[in-house]
Amino acid sequence: MPDSRFFKVAGPFTLKQLAEISGSIIAEGANPDKIFSNVCSLHEGDENSISFLLSKKYLSDLEKTKAGACIVSEEFKDKAPKGVEVLVAKEPYRAYGLVAQAFYPNEYREETFIHEKAFVDPTAKIGKGCIIEAGAFVGANAEIGAHTHVCANASIEKNVILGEDCIVGMNASVQYTIAGNKVYIYPGARIGQDGFGFHMGQNGHTKIPQLGRVLIGNDVEIGANTCLDRGALDDTVIGDGSRLDNLIQFGHNVQTGKCCVVVAQAGVAGSTHLGDFVVLAGQSGIAGHLNIGSGTQIAAQSGVMRDVGPMEHLMGTPAVPAKEFMRQFATIKKLVKGGDAKSIKLTFSQKLKLLFSKKI
Repeated sequence: MPDSRFFKVAGPFTLKQLAEISGSIIAEGANPDKIFSNVCSLHEGDENSISFLLSKKYLSDLEKTKAGACIVSEEFKDKAPKGVEVLVAKEPYRAYGLVAQAFYPNEYREETFIHEKAFVDPTAKIGKGCIIEAGAFVGANAEIGAHTHVCANASIEKNVILGEDCIVGMNASVQYTIAGNKVYIYPGARIGQDGFGFHMGQNGHTKIPQLGRVLIGNDVEIGANTCLDRGALDDTVIGDGSRLDNLIQFGHNVQTGKCCVVVAQAGVAGSTHLGDFVVLAGQSGIAGHLNIGSGTQIAAQSGVMRDVGPMEHLMGTPAVPAKEFMRQFATIKKLVKGGDAKSIKLTFSQKLKLLFSKKI
């Protein structure tokens, strides 16, 4: 269970309250007045804590759990052992997230706190209840909304605007940026630095001034050591509700729609636009000046070199539709093992040539 040295628990809550918080239904026979004081995993809970079942993979853990209650989907509501109260949810993991937020809410200060070893320019505007930790820097004319937390050694450069309820992690730097509310910039992230812009020539490389900004919507998370270049002329834009993992690179002018998910070590080259709810899995790479349609999913380690329509699922390098990729992979695997009597007489390179010309 969460360590009380690091996480301050709220509550307790009755099962009925937790059902209302999570949008769940109390299973028949469960006690709505039973009180719970914490959340837990299936294998380490006690009768005063509530857990959840992520998938059928963990059914054995559910059957042995000591938790007092569990959030499950409809198909598993009868799998909990006797004595475990059951909440039924369409999306158990989401329901658990809402319950965990209730037990561990964000802490708010009524009064602003600025550490004596922080530097805040006299022209900066600091909202009510902000925390500015030791070593932090806030530049001239910067604006920081209420209840925003600037952690140790973070840097908020001149004229940057951050909304309310934001967090800027330790050693992160933010410049040329306008951000909305509930933006979480993790430690070490670099937001708004120069884009990689220059003209290559025989007499040397001519730098192109980067004159755009970074615009970040509401409810956005930007992972540790992720780098978002500011725009060259147009802005770099991160849409509302997006989640960027650690160690991601966005070039200048990259723009995302709402609720995009980009996983660790992915890279998006300059001036590429992502639609809404796009998913880029780990180590995927997207070439520049492309349009990726809404709802598209790019598999891990894929390389996208063309525009992609909405709701596509691509794999491989160069990326192709997932079904086509799996068919190619299966065919190549068969050919490498020898194939049929006709193809076995060909060299491997000949087999590949035939394969991709669709003659076999």
